[in-house]
Amino acid sequence: MNNLKQGLNPYLPSWEYIPDGEPYLFEDRIYVYGSHDRFNGHGYCLNDYVCWSAPVNEPQNWRYEGIIYKKTDDPANPDASMCLYAPDVTVGPDGKYYLFYVLDKLPIVSVAVCDKPAGKYKFHGYVHYLDGTKLGEKDGDEPQFDPGVLTEGNTTYLYTGFCSRADKSRSGAMGMALDSDMLTIIEEPKIVVPSQPYSEGSGFEGHEYFEAASIRKIGDTYYFVYSSIVMHELCYATSKNPLKGFEYQGVIVSNNDLHIDTYKKAETPAYYGGNNHGSIVEMNNSWYVFYHRHTNGSNFCRQGCIEKIEVDKNGKIAQVEMTSCGINGGPLVGKGEYPTYIACNLFCDKEAIYAPFNAYMDNRYPIITQDGKDGDEEIGYIGNMMKSATAGFKYFNYKDVKKITLKVRGYCQGNFEIRTEINGPVLATINVDFTNVWKEYTTDINIPNGVHPLYITYAGDGIANLASFILE
Repeated sequence: MNNLKQGLNPYLPSWEYIPDGEPYLFEDRIYVYGSHDRFNGHGYCLNDYVCWSAPVNEPQNWRYEGIIYKKTDDPANPDASMCLYAPDVTVGPDGKYYLFYVLDKLPIVSVAVCDKPAGKYKFHGYVHYLDGTKLGEKDGDEPQFDPGVLTEGNTTYLYTGFCSRADKSRSGAMGMALDSDMLTIIEEPKIVVPSQPYSEGSGFEGHEYFEAASIRKIGDTYYFVYSSIVMHELCYATSKNPLKGFEYQGVIVSNNDLHIDTYKKAETPAYYGGNNHGSIVEMNNSWYVFYHRHTNGSNFCRQGCIEKIEVDKNGKIAQVEMTSCGINGGPLVGKGEYPTYIACNLFCDKEAIYAPFNAYMDNRYPIITQDGKDGDEEIGYIGNMMKSATAGFKYFNYKDVKKITLKVRGYCQGNFEIRTEINGPVLATINVDFTNVWKEYTTDINIPNGVHPLYITYAGDGIANLASFILE
């Protein structure tokens, strides 16, 4: 396919599943660290940590850096029975790179270290109090989860926590300070953002802390990015102090586009959402948010996405739409062939805020999936397109587009309808029939010049799979 030098969402290959993305600029490259899901996996984060990076001046050209840390590299996990949950990375006072993470069955924070940003990392130790007691094992400690880290001078600020709705045993996101050894707590944990049971009067009501602690600094202001109690949104709070005074500011992105009312009703989901995790980064004088979406009709096949954001003169960030453009910086070229896994909207007449647990088996919802097994370099596509299933792609800069071709497979009979508005007029109809192999269907179309989305709706019987579309 052409157009692959443009920025796309997801930003990594369609067969890669890296959620919980933490982006950083080290020297002349952008690095992303995250957990590692398995295609068709039965749970979260089943694979080892890997790293991807791209040149700052070509952020669409991602390079696989390989495995940077294995599950068995932690001495508490010699049989690999525990998963590596969402990590974060910081540069310590000694100039080395420190990887903070939590194993899924332990309440403590582990640390690994490397001389280079892309590993391979070696186990360094466990975060502990001055008396040597591990964080998470002291009387009164809450379990640790999703560490986020920021180093300033000789001090590293560490944020952790997981808080389900109505769980009074979890108080909120915890913040603390570590010594230059990156392990010893010199300022003990305190709550920086409340959980749902303890949020009354805080300003965080309805957007209380759930998980996914991440910390950044813009000017003299600390930005605490986190996933709220509704899971699908990444919110942020700000303070002038890294360990107190955080105030709720708003939603940066939602992985089902709730609250966005520019092309639909604000509380109508336009994708099948779920938990979310990511952060913000400045690159080439622009700011971006990294987040993840859910695929394969499951909570366990998540992929990283990017949207450009604006940090205004007052430090505020307005919520952005999910798009297919990723780091492109603008609309995609309105000609050529595009894979359908870049759909940023995916829904049907059965409305659902969250990704169904078993959508592929019950054929109730369209999904983004792939052939083969985990690790196979099979290009993703949209499956389970039953009557009313709609895929949306945003945005394209169209110029004199007169034909459209769909590549379809499946036990389907009927037609696809093409629109440039979610509820707009049908610009073209493409009839399709039963086929066991990918088959191309072409029709004439007159798409207005300019920047518009593309919506493809299946209106036939049976189940269709949609691999790509060609604009000519």
